[in-house]
Amino acid sequence: MSRLANKPILVPNGVEVKIEGSKVTVKGKRGELTREFFDYIIIELDNNSVWVKPPKINSTDENAIKENKSKYSAQLGLVWKLISNMIEGVNTGYKKVLQLEGTGYRSNIQGDIITLQLGFSSDVKMKVPAGLTVTIEKDTRIIIEGNDKEQVGELAMNIKKKRPVEPYKGKGVRFEGEYVKMKESKKAAK
Repeated sequence: MSRLANKPILVPNGVEVKIEGSKVTVKGKRGELTREFFDYIIIELDNNSVWVKPPKINSTDENAIKENKSKYSAQLGLVWKLISNMIEGVNTGYKKVLQLEGTGYRSNIQGDIITLQLGFSSDVKMKVPAGLTVTIEKDTRIIIEGNDKEQVGELAMNIKKKRPVEPYKGKGVRFEGEYVKMKESKKAAK
């Protein structure tokens, strides 16, 4: 069985969790998130903790019970982590910071459209999904914030994919603090 599912998910003060069958709604100071999970996994709310359990099996056979637990182990861990991320998202939120490295690499935001100048012949334009906040500092630092960890990470990776860091000069889009192993340029023949 998943080791995560053996532990409860603690619900902090100011966060409200509502469970309706396989649908979980989490409300907090930063907003509300709702997600539908597998209908066969049992999600229970007990005081200030959420428990994720495997489906019940009507059998006294130990092998059948063990097989049932191992069959749903990965899904239990996934559901546990997704609920935990929802609770953390409405309580504190998520943030990713991207850095543009390279001569002439700049970014700008107008409304919900990010314009990136990444050395291409034309600018790259991307739409910011609802629920996310994007701010730009000094034209080269992009800060993405939101309640949904999946959405924040997806937008950050989509921006990064537009111009990945190349290993010779280090130009491109990188996460702040990301280490890029640099390669030595080719030597001229003597």
